[in-house]
Amino acid sequence: MTEFSVRLANRPGQLASLTRLLADAGVEIEALATVAADGHSHIRFVVQNSARVRRVLMAADLAFEERDILDMYLQRGSGSLAQMVEGLAHSGVNIDSMYLLHSDAEGFHLALTVDDADTAIRAIAG
Repeated sequence: MTEFSVRLANRPGQLASLTRLLADAGVEIEALATVAADGHSHIRFVVQNSARVRRVLMAADLAFEERDILDMYLQRGSGSLAQMVEGLAHSGVNIDSMYLLHSDAEGFHLALTVDDADTAIRAIAG
């Protein structure tokens, strides 16, 4: 999975236009977050087909950034999220974004972007 970040003007219809553009190209958004600040909306979304999204955004002349996602599943239980993020912190890994993709009775499916994926993978596996 890949996270894309797009910055748009913070006005009605901007997010609608972006999501319609992606939907018309057959892109399914797995997760989305948007925050408005200083007259702009910062939109981050997670997708499976990064090549298609890249082509769509470039054809629409939209500036964007993209980052690989760490896809993980945490067992439900007291402290499992805290334990995971503490492990990353102790390894010197900074979490840039985190999405809850899905939860069920057994646990949580998360997507994260971090500043050092290799160290994060070792910290999570360890």
